[in-house]
Amino acid sequence: MTYLWASLLVVLNLVWLATAVVGLPGNWLMVASTALVAWWQWGDQQAGQGHMFSLVTLGVLVALAALAEAAEFATGLVGARKAGASGRGALGALVGGMIGGVVATFAIPVPVLGSLIGACAGAALGACGLELAGGRRLSASTRSAVGAGVGTLAGRAIKLAAGVVIWLVAAIAAFWP
Repeated sequence: MTYLWASLLVVLNLVWLATAVVGLPGNWLMVASTALVAWWQWGDQQAGQGHMFSLVTLGVLVALAALAEAAEFATGLVGARKAGASGRGALGALVGGMIGGVVATFAIPVPVLGSLIGACAGAALGACGLELAGGRRLSASTRSAVGAGVGTLAGRAIKLAAGVVIWLVAAIAAFWP
């Protein structure tokens, strides 16, 4: 029965990983599903057998998800700042990326690409808009916008890579406790 639950968890976590691609909290959903299965299976183990997931494994999954979130949050800001944005432009990148990702998910009905394009374009437009509103020249604002867009793209890539690692760790731990 343990292998059945492990198999179902691996498939469910793969679905959650796919949601991470479009900007949803797939990494946290994988962590939550894995923790739920660990909690549910904790008392069902026969004497002499280990648990499906150790507390160390669960801690590693939480740490990976938290680091991925922090990296995604920071990369748009860092990209804008490296390109010369002010604090106002960096804030615009953060807010614009979030709004753009949500809006474009529905406005551009191409799975994955819609939210990715929206997040990058939103970060760029947010940074550029607030830089222009702060009195900066168009050339400097455009540089900040490009940095914000590239940073947001890098953040999504980091988050997806962390999601793949979370999925692999949970899958391996489910079958080889």
